[in-house]
Amino acid sequence: MLNQMFTRKPLALLLEELKGENRLRRVLGPVTLTSLGVGAIIGAGIFVTTGEAAHETAGPALMLSYVVSGTVCIFAALCYAEFASMVPVAGSAYTYAYATLGELFAWIIGWDLVLEYAVGSAVVANGWSSYFQEVVKTLGIADIPKTLSEGIVTYDKSGELVRSGSYINLPALLVVAAVTTVLVIGIKESARFNTAMVAVKLSCVLFVLIVGGYYVNPANWRPLAPYGFLGLNFFGYTIGQTDPGGKPLGMLAGAAIAFFSYIGFDSVSTHAEEARRPNRDVPIGIVTSLFLCTGLYIAVVAVLTGMVKYDQIDVKAPVSKAFEQVGLGWARFLIAAGGVTGITSVLLVMMLSLPRVLLAMARDGLIPNSFFGAVHERFRTPWKSTILTGCLVGLMAALFPINVLLGLTNIGTLLAFVMVCGAVLVMRVKHPEAERPFRVPLSPLTPILGILSCLLLMFSLPAINWLRLAVWLAIGLVIYFSYGIRHSVMAKRLGGQSTA
Repeated sequence: MLNQMFTRKPLALLLEELKGENRLRRVLGPVTLTSLGVGAIIGAGIFVTTGEAAHETAGPALMLSYVVSGTVCIFAALCYAEFASMVPVAGSAYTYAYATLGELFAWIIGWDLVLEYAVGSAVVANGWSSYFQEVVKTLGIADIPKTLSEGIVTYDKSGELVRSGSYINLPALLVVAAVTTVLVIGIKESARFNTAMVAVKLSCVLFVLIVGGYYVNPANWRPLAPYGFLGLNFFGYTIGQTDPGGKPLGMLAGAAIAFFSYIGFDSVSTHAEEARRPNRDVPIGIVTSLFLCTGLYIAVVAVLTGMVKYDQIDVKAPVSKAFEQVGLGWARFLIAAGGVTGITSVLLVMMLSLPRVLLAMARDGLIPNSFFGAVHERFRTPWKSTILTGCLVGLMAALFPINVLLGLTNIGTLLAFVMVCGAVLVMRVKHPEAERPFRVPLSPLTPILGILSCLLLMFSLPAINWLRLAVWLAIGLVIYFSYGIRHSVMAKRLGGQSTA
């Protein structure tokens, strides 16, 4: 059993799988992949997390928080790009870990990616609901009833979970159902839909920068860091300020929250099997989308915190309300509509990614292949796992608010990034002869910096997120040892012998 847990999947076998009839359709080029990256990155951060992060955690120093988060992601993105060019198959970090660290680590990171995309999608669906309700209100349509407008629980000022007075977030549930339908139809149709939404939301972002820039008051940037520049949390011991509930405050704490905004770039690598020329196109899509979006994030946060004092920023719909607060009420609908469109594309890309991870795990026998590995004969999409993803995301989005889900998503993603950066180091030692169309520059320094910076942000999250992550991983290990290890394709193929 011990040998099997550390069995690695040979690169030759990974590439051999691409020749089967059950693979996905190669229709994505570099522009489309970059659009998918932008579609996942731009939206949630600008239209959802900036409000809470600036108002309650970092203040105007959130601009620096995005610089820190973007730098962390650049290290990880370069590592993702190297692997995606070497192993152009579905599965992203899960597949990379299987080829380098072994089956057990692959399972852990795959289970971690389930957390990232499923919970992250629920966060985004919540943000979509807030902006949709803003559009409905602006148009003068009757308000959505309180009982149908948000999750059943929320945090009070002391950090305790309390009943919200609502029973279900109906708009969030409905948008998840609509996106799931689009995703089942096909990757090409989904990509076209995403590209159209990306064009709309980039226009909205440019509007915010150009028009909002005229209303920036530099006095609103002072003090730059009202909560300080720290916010590190080492399992309950915080270096820096905390709120009444014990949550870390400061620029680094803001970076840990802002990190959610960048999650989308790694979803590009999950579509390597659907790229026309994955060795070239996937690295281009990853790196280009990340650098473009980092610049836009910093600029938008600078405008937002310059237009409105940080403690007056609206948490639920920060950008549209900021324009209303400076007397530009006429722009409220335009920005809210752009927010709805932008967040829809984020939701689409994140929900597009999870079934591909599940497909890779199913191919390896770690989860039931008859269900999670099923590819629709006509649409060539993993349709069963896509529908299941929609059900799970819809349930979480309908019942839980953003602030309950956000930290859990971040810590899971950061752990995945740590493993990918570590896997690059292992792969350079174990397989120096492997073809690498794209190579991480300044290795091993870049992967090491990626590991250290991700750990820094993980320690900037509240301690409760570590407990939730531990519980999630424990559930995953129970599934692995009760099912995955007994049905592993690699164990059957190699007779339980390690490929090390």
